[in-house]
Amino acid sequence: MARPVEAGFKGARRRLVETLQDKGIKDLGVLRAIDLVPRHLFVPESTRHRAYEDAALPIGAGQTISQPYVHARALELLQLRGAEKVLEIGTGSAYQTALLAELAAQVFSIERVPSLLDKSRALLAELGVRNVSLLLGDGTLGWRDFAPFDAIVVGAGAPRVPPALEEQLAEGGRLLLPIGDRDEQVLAVFTKVGGQLERRDITPVRFVPLIGAGGWPPG
Repeated sequence: MARPVEAGFKGARRRLVETLQDKGIKDLGVLRAIDLVPRHLFVPESTRHRAYEDAALPIGAGQTISQPYVHARALELLQLRGAEKVLEIGTGSAYQTALLAELAAQVFSIERVPSLLDKSRALLAELGVRNVSLLLGDGTLGWRDFAPFDAIVVGAGAPRVPPALEEQLAEGGRLLLPIGDRDEQVLAVFTKVGGQLERRDITPVRFVPLIGAGGWPPG
């Protein structure tokens, strides 16, 4: 992050990192990213005092910023080492986008809500993030122009793996997706081996529905 860390939040951010370590997060790159990215800038001012709690918070447009532990666990499962090209489905607040920007070489992020995308674009520019490309559209269709991707992370729950995302995942790549019904899902990591997806279930989660041609219909 290009922006200097505000002194009033630095201690809170460090305590969040310690909380995540206590909960079992071991990836030093993920912990460093969480220590660097100012989460309080990605939530509404009315909830800024809660920015470094390990809790999900509303961000408007019926969307939420996930619990930091969920972000950290997801990013740890992707096993990013810094050279990857990553596709993110659901920019949302852009907090996870900023974390990914610290962990990967290139990040391509798709958001379907124009107001959220506009806020994200402005904030990432203000923070000096240069390795992120944003797109307004149906994330279930992926971003074919830049495929294949070494990792794909989906920030909403789907009934199945969207076919376009399976197709756009590179061989050996990982796809992280909450899979289940509209209210409850299991966080699953899929690895492409020999052109097929191998699934490993991680933990029960509750995400907003993934809306689009390869997910749930609106409403």
